[in-house]
Formats: sequence, structure tokens, C-alpha cells
Amino acid sequence: MVQINQQQMMQLKKEGFSDQQIKEACSEIDREDLQGSYNKRQDPRMNSAQSSFGSSVNGDDLVKWQLELNDILERAEHILRGDKPKFENGNVVWKDNPNIKDNVLNEHGVELMMKIISNYINRNTILSDFTEEEVRLKTLDIGKEINNLIFMKYEEMGMDNEDKRKEYPMLVRQVVDLIHSSYARAKDGGERRSLREMIQISQSATTSLGANGMPMGSNGMPMKSRGMLNPMRYIAGKYTT
Repeated sequence: MVQINQQQMMQLKKEGFSDQQIKEACSEIDREDLQGSYNKRQDPRMNSAQSSFGSSVNGDDLVKWQLELNDILERAEHILRGDKPKFENGNVVWKDNPNIKDNVLNEHGVELMMKIISNYINRNTILSDFTEEEVRLKTLDIGKEINNLIFMKYEEMGMDNEDKRKEYPMLVRQVVDLIHSSYARAKDGGERRSLREMIQISQSATTSLGANGMPMGSNGMPMKSRGMLNPMRYIAGKYTT
């Protein structure tokens, strides 16, 4: 049973609530307590810290998304292959180029470029700590090496006519820009700092809300919500322990 002290009783009456209304409010809280106990018996997973219903899932997913680089590599490979992006049912779908002979690179050329790109676009790179000068110098050196490699092997890589060789500068620029973006994320340890902040926020939200998404009381137990028409809601707040 809900117990109301004399001070709370006087405050409620000062707000214009009658003895009957206060009694009904207390009864409502008792019903909510009983319903809450029933719900706990029905679904004990809601109070489990390891439950998949926990509020920390979204935070974890965000961290995984930030560290997952496969979509960047996948897009790079489609572009190098000459695939064409099409919108179907609101999604981007990559289609093979119907004119394969127009592709700038052949299969060997694509594999060679992807081998280089994947060596730099990875978690090891983005979670490193480089100064702005290091990022600039590393990207400059990589750009020179890629330029020299394509110059030595352009025919072997599929650039077997004048039109394809005109794409040479842009190909180098695209690959170098991808790698530069990866290094830029590691400038001054920015990616690591961002992840630490994200994890701290996620842990703080989990601690304050609890596994079932409800606010936690000082005793570590979930707080119960008072009904909208309950006068105690406006005296002592929305939640009660």
C-alpha cells in the first residue's frame, strides 16, 4: 500500500485535491505496482542486463558501423569495375556495365588497385594517431607510388587504348583521395577519441536508464511511472521508486 505522509497530504489539499481524490490516486499507484509485478513475472528478460532488449544495443551498433569499412571498399570495387549504380525500390543496386570493353580496368587491374586500397582503408589506419604533417606526407608518397605503378603496368591493367589512358589521372586521384580520407580520420587520434566519447555516452545512458529502458532509482531498481491523472505525478514527479 502507498503511504502518504502529512506534508504530502497537506500539499495535495493545498492544490485542491479532496480526500477522495487522494485515496483514488493511491489506489491507482497500487494497481500500477501490481501490474508492474505481473509484467516482470511474464517477461523476466526485461530485467536482464544481457538482454537483447537493452538500450545499449543502439550504441553498440553505432560503434560497429563506425568501424565497419566494408561498404567503403565495396563501393570502391564497384566503381573500379565500371559498374553502374541504379535506384530500385529506394535502394542503390550496382549493375554490370553492358559495354565491358569501355571499362578502364580489366579484372587484374581491379584486383591490383583493391589490394592497395584495402591495405590502407582498415581499422588499423583509422585508429592510429598521425599528425597533420604525417597524413600529408604519407598520402603524397602513396600517390607517387600508385602513379608509378600504373605507369609501368597500364596495358597489363587494361588501359589498352588512348581513351582509357585519358582516365589515368582521375583514377590516381580517386584512389589517393580514398586513402587520404582514411588517414584523415586518424589525424591527431580523432577517430579513437570519437569512439571513446561514444562508448562513454552509451554506458552512461545504459546506467541511467537500465536494461529495460526505464529510469533507475538510487536503490538500483527501475522507477515506476505515475499515471497522467495521478495528482502525485505533479507533486512528486512522474516516476516513483
